[in-house]
Amino acid sequence: MKHWQIDQMDWNAFDATKVNPDILALVKAASVVERNARDYTLYLKNVFHDDSGFSDAAQNWAEEEVQHGDALGKWAMLADPNWNYAESFDRYREAYKIDTEVSASIRGSRTGELIARCMVETGTSSFYTALADATEEPVLKAVCKQIAADEYRHFKLFYDNMHRYLEREKLGRWFRLRIALSRVMESEDDELATAFYITNSERFSSYDHKNCIAAYMARALSFYRQRHLDRVTAMILKTSGLTPHSRMQQWLARGLHALISWKQRSFARQLASQAEPA
Repeated sequence: MKHWQIDQMDWNAFDATKVNPDILALVKAASVVERNARDYTLYLKNVFHDDSGFSDAAQNWAEEEVQHGDALGKWAMLADPNWNYAESFDRYREAYKIDTEVSASIRGSRTGELIARCMVETGTSSFYTALADATEEPVLKAVCKQIAADEYRHFKLFYDNMHRYLEREKLGRWFRLRIALSRVMESEDDELATAFYITNSERFSSYDHKNCIAAYMARALSFYRQRHLDRVTAMILKTSGLTPHSRMQQWLARGLHALISWKQRSFARQLASQAEPA
């Protein structure tokens, strides 16, 4: 069952004077990515075709993800009445597709697939926590907090199932860490770049991956603080079977913060050189 409903949010508390344009652009992109979860469920059901318990859990996960998209879409249309969430999602579905017709995980094993899903939930829970901390708009703050809590529960869903498969597939800790880090690096793929382009198309003359991912990342990375990355690195190490709260985690968190700060500045310089329209 869903832990909250869209209608339970206090939409009358929306304050247009506290909308941050950069956050609005990110929320528009996030809304269509979240709503696309049913395609990922088809993929997961094919990978875990003989595991009815996990397939049912994946279906429930997808419905919560779709609600995330609908809540974010509703907020974005309040913030920008000229923007249409449903139309943007339809365009996104046409522009970006994943291969759902598979019989095995692209990660090489079911454990690997679940590690990758843990990393996605790690990223989204930290992202919505960062947005909740950054925004002064009360409705978005409340929505992001609800979504972040859902995403952390989703992490636990995939983490628990990962351990179930780990008993059979026996992936070593460093191999698991390699899968985890490789999935983290995929955040700059076409999924987010396409979503940002489709939902903020007035900013671009045409789709160019390099420009669109820079526009997304320059904004998204600017809202991360050290406390968010402390949790991210703890979740990465926990998934990999390494000690989540340790000197290694502290070193990794500081390094990740330095890397993200550098990448954000790099993407921002790229945007400035392109003279992206405001």
